[in-house]
This record gives sequence, structure tokens and C-alpha cells, in this order.
Amino acid sequence: MQPSGPLGGRQFKSRVRGLLADQDFGAGLAALKQMPPRRVVNPLFSFFYSSDLLLRWRAVSAMGAVVAALADDEMESARVVMRRLLWNLNDESGGIGWGSPEAIGEITARSAPLAREFAPLLASYVRPDGNFLEHPILQRGVLWGLGRLAHVRPQLITEVAGCLLPFLGAADPFHRGLAAWAAAALPQGLTREALKILTDDPAVLVFYREPHLTEVAVGELARAALDAARRGPLGISRPDNHLKLR
Repeated sequence: MQPSGPLGGRQFKSRVRGLLADQDFGAGLAALKQMPPRRVVNPLFSFFYSSDLLLRWRAVSAMGAVVAALADDEMESARVVMRRLLWNLNDESGGIGWGSPEAIGEITARSAPLAREFAPLLASYVRPDGNFLEHPILQRGVLWGLGRLAHVRPQLITEVAGCLLPFLGAADPFHRGLAAWAAAALPQGLTREALKILTDDPAVLVFYREPHLTEVAVGELARAALDAARRGPLGISRPDNHLKLR
């Protein structure tokens, strides 16, 4: 039997969690978008810190969908969420900011108006002359966020291609693989040789492609990036159209 009135805080959070965990994530996402967006946002933030890795990633996807929809009706409310995500990455926030760069990438991939406004700020996190993030795990999130945005709106962040070079040569396979994925959608004049070096890299990383987590080798991402450059510019706008991997 359906509840007769609005769900309380704990019940509402449990409902949001259930929709994120739904085997049919598309249906769960559609249901979340029907809920009051400003109420949904808080549980989604909390799930960025979940020990359940898939739940964390699906919260990122849901944050993107919910905030992009919010921007269509209440742009200033959407900006408030974006500023909260940015604040979480600020040293003065006192936190770590898990999930925030990924969410910024997801939101800007889904919302053109927010992308025009906030893409430069996301790009600044890999720029030595910008707000470069030193935390290696947060750097993974930034690279994923940049890749997510680049595969939809590459024209907004073409200048970060050269900033990917240090990550393509990093010790962390997540850095190498995610930088290769981002480089696939950006001009490769500066990154092509580094990508070629990685084509036989056997190191494996866990990669999120909505709605699933998958394991992929760095070399596979590098080869896909080089193949994408040979095929020409990418115009990917749907999450399920990310680079096709074996």
C-alpha cells in the first residue's frame, strides 16, 4: 500500500536509495526526476560517501539528471547546488569532496546552460595555473568528470588536452586510463604520442559507464582514444553511448 502523505526524512532517503539500486536504473532515474529536486539533492550528496561503490556512482548519475532538470525550471536553485559541489572541493570546506568533481562533470554533460557557466571551473582543477587539485583520488574524479563532459561538449574544454599529459604518464592506472578516455574526445596534437605508449598497458581500472561498473585495461582505453581520433570528432550526448569497449 502506498503511503498517504509525504515521506519523512529517513523514509525518503531510503526511497531514494532503493531507486538508485533498482535493477532497471532507467526507471529509477525517471522516478527520481519526478520527486521534488531540492529534496532529492541532500540524500544524493550523502550517497557520495557510501561504501557501496555502485550506489555512489549512480548517485552521481542521479545528481546530474536531477540538477539538469532543476536548471530548466529554477536556474538559480541549480546554481546553488553547483556552488555547493565546488565548495566541497575547497580546502576551507573542511571535507574531502568525494563525488563532487564527478557530479560536476555529469551535470555539465546533461545541461548546456550550466556547462557554459561551470565547465571552466571543472577544467581549472587540472590546470597548473588554475585550482589544481593535489589529492590523487580526487584527481581521478576530476578526470572522469572532464571525460564525461568532453564526450558531450568537447568545445568547452579543448584547452585542457595538454593538461592531461602528466596523468597519461602517471603511476596510478586510474589516472592513465581516465586521462586516455578524456583525451579521446579532445584534440590529440599534444596527447597522441603518450596515448600510443599506453596502447599495450595491461593495468586494469574500474570504470563507470551508466548504469554499470566495468573493468577495463588502460591499453584498451588508449586504443579506443586513438581510434576515435581517426574516426573524427565525437558527438556523444547519451551516457550509454560512451566509447564502446570490449
